[in-house]
Amino acid sequence: MIEMAILGLLKDRAMHGYELKKELTAQLGQFWQASYGSLYPSVRRLERNGMVERYYPKEEVARRKNIYRITPAGEELFTKTLCERTPVVDDARFGVRFAFFRYMNASERVDLLERRRAYLTEMVADLKEKLRSYKEKIDDYTYRLMEHRVDTTRADIEWIDHLIAEEKLNLSTNLKGKPAS
Repeated sequence: MIEMAILGLLKDRAMHGYELKKELTAQLGQFWQASYGSLYPSVRRLERNGMVERYYPKEEVARRKNIYRITPAGEELFTKTLCERTPVVDDARFGVRFAFFRYMNASERVDLLERRRAYLTEMVADLKEKLRSYKEKIDDYTYRLMEHRVDTTRADIEWIDHLIAEEKLNLSTNLKGKPAS
């Protein structure tokens, strides 16, 4: 998933390693902490596979930094990975994909959101069943923690419902030939 995040950031603009790490942390830090020990091997792997390339701007004469930019093959891989119909059960994987929603069309976004909603709805049902069966077997604090998970998952579902409604509105507005807001 770090490779997809790197490609997505480089799709926005070329960066050197320090900038990549800074942007990964700023934009996606809630999903994982990228270390230089994971970043640079991933960048090198992407470079070896022709997904990114190093370049040196002419104005950078004094100290040359390795600046990376995405290649057409990297663009293709990024789009393919972003739009894959993979399960949306992993919070980090979903979060990274959501961070780059701007690169998906509205119907792809709706599809991903609806699949995420279905997963979360199933999770709430499972958690509620566990709460019923565990009530007598666990202490009050563990029970409250499980209740909290149900509540936060329900809040996530409400958020996704709102996003789906917005995307569907944008879709219907675009289909009528009017610009989306």
